[in-house]
Amino acid sequence: MKTYRPTSEGLRGRKTVTYEVNEKRPEKSLTVPKKGAVGRTHGRITSNSRQQGAKKLYRIIDFKRNKHGIPATVKSIEYDPNRGPNIALLSYSDGEKRYILAPIGLKVGDIVSSGPEAQANLGNAMPLSNAPLGALIHNIELYPKGGGKLVRGAGLSAVLMAKEGDYGIIKLPSGEIRKVLGSCYATIGVLSNPEVRHINLGKAGINRYKGRRPHTRGVAMADPSDHPHAGSYKTSGIGMPSPKSPWGWKTKGFKTRKRTHTRKFIISERKK
Repeated sequence: MKTYRPTSEGLRGRKTVTYEVNEKRPEKSLTVPKKGAVGRTHGRITSNSRQQGAKKLYRIIDFKRNKHGIPATVKSIEYDPNRGPNIALLSYSDGEKRYILAPIGLKVGDIVSSGPEAQANLGNAMPLSNAPLGALIHNIELYPKGGGKLVRGAGLSAVLMAKEGDYGIIKLPSGEIRKVLGSCYATIGVLSNPEVRHINLGKAGINRYKGRRPHTRGVAMADPSDHPHAGSYKTSGIGMPSPKSPWGWKTKGFKTRKRTHTRKFIISERKK
């Protein structure tokens, strides 16, 4: 963590992460521009408190790791403004380049691979059925060939606890224990930058750079026409049995999960 001399109020409590990355421009063939309005559809605000923020390029990340049996060399470890962990630029032996999420300990010059024959080494991707018990994993697929969906945040990892038939039993960072098909891929290691949870922005302007506009609480509004929580209850609470959105939808204790999903693969619920 990096702290600052309090030469201004914006620096007084500010704390940032010192990223150990290579100072280089991102790979041009793996970037696309981020343009257009954020939080708006046809010019109308559809998602509150959003804005474009600082100009940045989006790095295309390989979440599928589907180049099986072809070794790749880590060319650089880079900072990605769009996510918490660092990213690693891989150069495959056939000449192709791809970005992956960088785990802690991955260095320039390391060799990584993916596929059923891959060893359980740092940065390698393999089916859960081939991973050793107790392995720390990230970028876990929910469906075969669907790409990693689980455990992609900075400093996170899951644990492969057991194997049961065609399924692997994993414990997620939330504490949830669930079954995942053994043919789903996962990557070995703990994701980098665990210190990001201790960042203190120091001033509201940093949030504007990140694309977050000021947010006004409903209870702080004066007129109920602006928000259901507004009015005479602004100093004592919301004044209704359940919180509401600005459009009157229930926002707590209201089931939002669609019927198409199933909970039969969840063995133990996450911590409340």
